[in-house]
Amino acid sequence: MHGYYKRILTVDLSKQNFKIEKIEDDLLRECVGGKGLATRLLLDRNPAGVDPLAPENNLIIATGPFCGGRLWGGSRYGVYTKSPLTGFYTESYSGGKVPEAIDSTGFDAIILIGKSPQPTVLSIHPAGAEFHEAGDLWGMETFDAEEQAVQRFAPNKEGFRKPGAIVIGPAGENLVKFAIIANDKWRCAGRTGVGTVLGSKLVKGLVFQGDRKREYADSSGVAEYAKNFSKSNFKSPGVEAYRKMGTTMMVSIMNHVNAFPAKYWNQGSCEHAESISGETYHAEHDVKPHACAKCFIACGRMTKIKKGRHKDLKLEGPEYETIYSFGGLCMIKEMEEVAYLNDLCDRLGMDTISAGNLCALVMEAKEQGRLEYDIEYGNADQTIGLIEKIASRDDIGDILADGIIPASEKWGLEDLAIHVKGLEPSGYDPRVLKGMGLTFGTSPRGACHLRTTFYKPELSGLIPPDQIKDKAEMFVDYEDRLNIFDTLTLCRFYRDLYSWEELEKTIQLVTGCDISVEELKKTAAYIATMTRQFNIREGFKAEDDHLPKRLYKEILPEGGSLSEGDMEYMLQDYYRFRGWDSAGIPLASL
Repeated sequence: MHGYYKRILTVDLSKQNFKIEKIEDDLLRECVGGKGLATRLLLDRNPAGVDPLAPENNLIIATGPFCGGRLWGGSRYGVYTKSPLTGFYTESYSGGKVPEAIDSTGFDAIILIGKSPQPTVLSIHPAGAEFHEAGDLWGMETFDAEEQAVQRFAPNKEGFRKPGAIVIGPAGENLVKFAIIANDKWRCAGRTGVGTVLGSKLVKGLVFQGDRKREYADSSGVAEYAKNFSKSNFKSPGVEAYRKMGTTMMVSIMNHVNAFPAKYWNQGSCEHAESISGETYHAEHDVKPHACAKCFIACGRMTKIKKGRHKDLKLEGPEYETIYSFGGLCMIKEMEEVAYLNDLCDRLGMDTISAGNLCALVMEAKEQGRLEYDIEYGNADQTIGLIEKIASRDDIGDILADGIIPASEKWGLEDLAIHVKGLEPSGYDPRVLKGMGLTFGTSPRGACHLRTTFYKPELSGLIPPDQIKDKAEMFVDYEDRLNIFDTLTLCRFYRDLYSWEELEKTIQLVTGCDISVEELKKTAAYIATMTRQFNIREGFKAEDDHLPKRLYKEILPEGGSLSEGDMEYMLQDYYRFRGWDSAGIPLASL
């Protein structure tokens, strides 16, 4: 098969050595690459029931056959491990330019096992790995750490392309359980604590550099396809909308349909939505489109803040999810404060969605008189202080750093806390967008919107948001196609541009395999079942697919509601389409 390096690099941090293994074509055809390959490796190599922070927990970094080449949207890498936040399977993805440096090392997957004897930066290159003592980088924020790692530890051999690094910040070092892995400053593999696993292994970062390139089955065909693809899609309405405003446009859209979670899930809209909207952000600050490698959508917002106490702050962002978590859940009304909180979390190395949810939980508990802490909705300074305490595990921050389940249990706030499998949802209220309830429930890593991005068909009119019956059929199709995206590794924002038929065509051009749409759908279903099998092995129970009781019991002021019965109906329909039993257990073995 073309399009693959057919190599796995396994780095044993405890023994300070590595080995390179060959991947057989049969495994690549079965799993495609990226998520499929990494999930198979996790199932085969991770010890059942392993503590996520134990040396034996594998952390896998993988790119797919579309990375590093001509095809648009392919500059992505994935990180796969057992989550320290949820105790279940996790995957987290990032873009930017660093994925191409990772790919240039010539491995389809890089596996880290063991634990370094001291803080370490790894240099990964086509011949393997080198180990560098990096105690003086320990404690450094992500921006400086990334720059130092590249300057000091890039191999820089003749013929090598531009190096790139991924790093953790102080939050990852302190084992905050929702720590990120950062690259290109503001890009990150953000959710479920993949950075925490690196921190537990005493790995500050990895630098990648090499001269390898994937060989296509039909190089001229890929080049022609890529040229025609950009011509056809560059000015399409969806692409132009993302280029114009990025994900910040979602604030107005979600607030308008009363599905913008605010005041810690008490409201589906907020009065100050206009002040934190994409329209206001672009009008009041210097905001320009910014793209990953091999991307013409340019959804990133390269920004210079032009007013307020953070004037002249430069950052890429914030994305919609950060605006929702701090501007919506925490009720912070000034966009420049939301931007600063975005930058602060990035530098400290923690997930903004979890951080914002946890801060808002404390605010709500304080308002209800159930927790004593000096914080109020809308107070940016108090929120900044709490974020800093979480990153350093200081005082109340030490409790919150372990995640929403331990924190809510310690304070008796289980009835208040909003999460699925220990992961807080993103900014789409399932009491309005019912398919997002199914998304949050069934996602193997917890309440994640990216596994299906099912808000898209619900908001665009492809299927009514309130529909319960037969929703699972369209849902499974979305999930399956995006599973293939993650095996290739493709950006979510190209979902309207790569249909099943386009995926079939491009995979054939890259790999030379005559693989049909039906075969791709079977592969996607196989990957979904593998992730489910991993979670079952790690203690999954049927109730783990349900939303918190509070979302069933509380009707939004604007009128949105979701009953537990309706959620159960969608779940049973979903299980049926997946070929699983009524408890969500696969009926057939892999």
